[in-house]
Amino acid sequence: MKRIIIHWTAGLYYPTELEKTHYHFLVDKDGNVHEGKFKPENNLRCAAGYYAAHTGGGNTGSIGVSMCAMAGFKNRRECGSYPITGKQFESAMKLCAELSVKYNIPVNPNTIMTHYEFGQKHPSTLSAGKIDIIFIPPYPWVDKSDVGKFIRAKIKWYREKLKGE
Repeated sequence: MKRIIIHWTAGLYYPTELEKTHYHFLVDKDGNVHEGKFKPENNLRCAAGYYAAHTGGGNTGSIGVSMCAMAGFKNRRECGSYPITGKQFESAMKLCAELSVKYNIPVNPNTIMTHYEFGQKHPSTLSAGKIDIIFIPPYPWVDKSDVGKFIRAKIKWYREKLKGE
């Protein structure tokens, strides 16, 4: 595996069966991690119907982690009735740290990114224009342009914490 791409489902607080086909791991509002239908290794060679299709143009070698939230999101002032919770966000960052260690994925902008960042870096893919993740409700002061950097800093912090355990 070469990277982790982080999402929100744009849905409700608990994963649906359909969402489980698109992501390897989903984190509900309480911070519980749910496994998707496919293992990350299925995305080493993407064969129709046998991998988690979470990032248009970027699925091969990518682990998809999604927070179940953000249905109705319009902008930072109107983030719908299902905003990402603090517990959910922290659990997702800890999971990404664990996955980065397990799969030896370094934490940098090319290997751990949001779906939004992937679309920005690859404008000719189906991911161009995706808005997950451009706002983190538990941390409203984080600017859209700094979300990826903030996420990677959290993941690095959890990696350090894992080393101490």
